[in-house]
Amino acid sequence: MASVDLEKVRVVVVGDSGVGKSSLVTLICRGQPNLYPSWTIGAAVDVKIHEYKEGTPAQKSYFVECWDIGGSVNHANSRHIFYNPVNGIILVHDLTNRKSHSNLRLWLSEVLSRESTYGTRSRTSTSEYDPEQFAGTRIPVLVVGTKHDQLDSTRQTKLQTSVIAEECGADEINLDCTLARHVAPGSTNAVKLSRFFDKVIERRFFSRDSSQQPVGSPTEKRRPFTPQFMKNLHTD
Repeated sequence: MASVDLEKVRVVVVGDSGVGKSSLVTLICRGQPNLYPSWTIGAAVDVKIHEYKEGTPAQKSYFVECWDIGGSVNHANSRHIFYNPVNGIILVHDLTNRKSHSNLRLWLSEVLSRESTYGTRSRTSTSEYDPEQFAGTRIPVLVVGTKHDQLDSTRQTKLQTSVIAEECGADEINLDCTLARHVAPGSTNAVKLSRFFDKVIERRFFSRDSSQQPVGSPTEKRRPFTPQFMKNLHTD
C-alpha cells in the first residue's frame, strides 16, 4: 500500500501536569474521548489530517502532529528537545485550578526560548514571559480550558477571556474532554480549532517569514506517513 505523503506541521500541547492535555489531544485527533488517560512521560504524539481552507478552491490536506508534552517538573530539563520545530502552540489549563492558568505564562516562555526554565525558576513568577518576545515570533496560539463540567453553573456563565489569550491575540475554548460533542463538526469549538490549524499552516507554508521561524527548523523536509504508522498511532 502506498504511503501517504502530505506536508505536516507540529503543534505542541503544553500545560501543567494533570490538566487534561492527553485527553484533549485524543479528542482533537480522534474525535472521541479518552476515558482512561495515562500520565505522559516525555512526550506522546498523535496525528490528524486537517483540511486547510476547507470548502474553498485552496483546500488542501495536511498532517497536524499534536505533541502532548509531559508536564512533570522531573522532566523539565529535557523538554526542550521536543520544541524543535514548533509551528503552533496549544496552552492548556484546568478551569478549576487558577494556578494552572497563571503558569501558562511560564509554559509559553519555555517554548519560545527552547530552554528548560520552567523547572529551574519560580513557578509563581510571571516575569519570564515577555509579550514582546511573543510578538516577534507570531507563532499561532490557542488557549484551552478543560474540566468545564466541574464548574458550577454560575462560574460557567461568568467565564471571561483569559489574560494570556488577550495578550497573545489567541482564540480560546473551554470544554469537557469527556464529551465528543464539544468538538463536533460545526460547533463553535470545532470552528476555532479549524481556524487555529489554518493559521498554523498559513504561517508555516505561505507567510513571508515562513523560512525564518524563530522556533524550529526552517528547512524541515516532509516525511511520508505509511498506513502502518497511522495505525500504530491510533492503537490504544
